[in-house]
Amino acid sequence: MVRVGVVGYGTIGKRVADAVALQDDMDLVGVVVRRYDWRASMAVRRGYKLFVSHDADLKSFASRGVEYEGTVDDLLERVDVVVDATPKGVGAKNKQLYEKHEVKAVFEGGEKHEVAGVSFIATRNYDEAYGRRYVRVVSCNTTAIGRVVGALHERIGVRKARVAIMRRAADPWESHRKGIINTVVPTLKVPSHHGPDVRSVIKDLNIVTMAAVGSHNLYHLHMGFIEFREAVSRGDVVEVLEEEPRVVLVRGSDGVAALNTLFELGRDLGRSRGDLYEIPVWEDSIKVEGSEAYLIWMTPNESNVVPDNIDAIRAISMLEKEGRKSVEKTDRTLGVLSKLY
Repeated sequence: MVRVGVVGYGTIGKRVADAVALQDDMDLVGVVVRRYDWRASMAVRRGYKLFVSHDADLKSFASRGVEYEGTVDDLLERVDVVVDATPKGVGAKNKQLYEKHEVKAVFEGGEKHEVAGVSFIATRNYDEAYGRRYVRVVSCNTTAIGRVVGALHERIGVRKARVAIMRRAADPWESHRKGIINTVVPTLKVPSHHGPDVRSVIKDLNIVTMAAVGSHNLYHLHMGFIEFREAVSRGDVVEVLEEEPRVVLVRGSDGVAALNTLFELGRDLGRSRGDLYEIPVWEDSIKVEGSEAYLIWMTPNESNVVPDNIDAIRAISMLEKEGRKSVEKTDRTLGVLSKLY
């Protein structure tokens, strides 16, 4: 059993904590929070032990009469691996703590590649992370591109990939804090950071990405323009995506018409929080002409990186040598499907 702590209990942290608790080769020691609020209360309800960060609002605990186990240092003395799910930039600052306590760490996509030295997508480069001290699970968008385009690259061979990304403006829980209304905001830096980020995992992939932020809070939408090294059939592309773990095909002709439809589908599956771990690709969007293919997929920004966090823990802890076996085990525990309906 690998002893795991989660630092940060927000959108990603709470989902990773739940996923760790489901594994029979991991023990969730506790989670680190900054203050006692409704999210910390939910952690307590789930039976998770609370630890506080160095800048914690201790009055919020005292006013509720809530006790905590100790500080982040106390947690780090009890764990083998920590998953840092803090806001962008905080993980890099926390690294010195992990070095001090000699614990291994998984960072999230908000941090730069250099923080860990290894950027990670379980189905692409598990071996690269095996036995390392630090690893960075890339962002939701990068993970989605790495699964879809990466699978096509491995199985068929991509000459170049161009991906347009329409991002959601804010996660649902913080839509009252930020977001945009009745407009679309382009990211004017080309390429957007997603393309170089994918290449930190898939080193030989020729990819350029462009992005914009839309006035919605449900998921990201990707449109891929792929040129292969040789002519392919539509059936070749479909076959690769059907066989790729954590990628599923859906159809607009089945009524899966938009991002909100997939959000509802996740809830109807009975998943915790309605989460989707899979990347749905619209099968009826796939068009192939000679060596070129065009397709559209969705990225469930709150949850698709959760399985990769679990596999990252296994890789750096050397719990499982073969990436395929780790992915299969994680997918069984989380109920990841090859078909959503």
